[in-house]
Amino acid sequence: MSDFNQGSGDPFVGSFAAGKVMDHGLRAHMMRVYNYMAGALGLSGLIAYLASSSPEFMQTIYGSPLQWLVMLAPLGFILALSFGIRRMSFATAQMTFWGFAGVMGLSLSSIFMIYTDVSIVRAFLTTAATFAAMSLWGYTTKRDLTQMGSFLMMGVIGLIIASVVNIFLKSTQLDFIVSIIGVGIFTLLTAYDTQKIKQMYNEAWGSESLGKLALMGALSLYLDFINLFMYLLRFMGDRRG
Repeated sequence: MSDFNQGSGDPFVGSFAAGKVMDHGLRAHMMRVYNYMAGALGLSGLIAYLASSSPEFMQTIYGSPLQWLVMLAPLGFILALSFGIRRMSFATAQMTFWGFAGVMGLSLSSIFMIYTDVSIVRAFLTTAATFAAMSLWGYTTKRDLTQMGSFLMMGVIGLIIASVVNIFLKSTQLDFIVSIIGVGIFTLLTAYDTQKIKQMYNEAWGSESLGKLALMGALSLYLDFINLFMYLLRFMGDRRG
């Protein structure tokens, strides 16, 4: 510590030392983000699998109006975190985040009724490999991906609209096109959000809000992963007979 203090008298040495500390902090922050995300994925996957293993439980949910509560509950948690996290304590934010992962698992349990287990595993592994590659690129690239943000968000809105329209049209061709576009959009969003997490850390370095930023970063990457997984599953998944 004394060496750092002595070196900080030189502006160049001091800035170099501060940069090293910041780089170390960024790596620790990103690991925290990925750990939160991986934990949430694990919790969601476990709950989805356990729920799907009980035909009686699945019938209780998806054979009644409860299915709408299960499907819409994750959105409520996302809105609560997005708009209320600044007013929450860190402990409350963590509980909300894990609660979101839990209800998301219940929502995802329906895929086990629709797709074969082999298809789900194949789509998950493909998603994991794609996500890892794009997140690494987003973390290491010197290219500014900020300009992609508005384009990608318009794409997400377009996907939502097309998906809602197709509920009534029931067009397999439109579903196929939406799935391909969805894979492309969330592949790019993974890189964009990873770089955005880095930028937000740089802006908030040294503040007390880093814990909440890690949660929000994990939420963004979690949503990218899940959406990429779902679109890949729709695109390459084998449905049960």
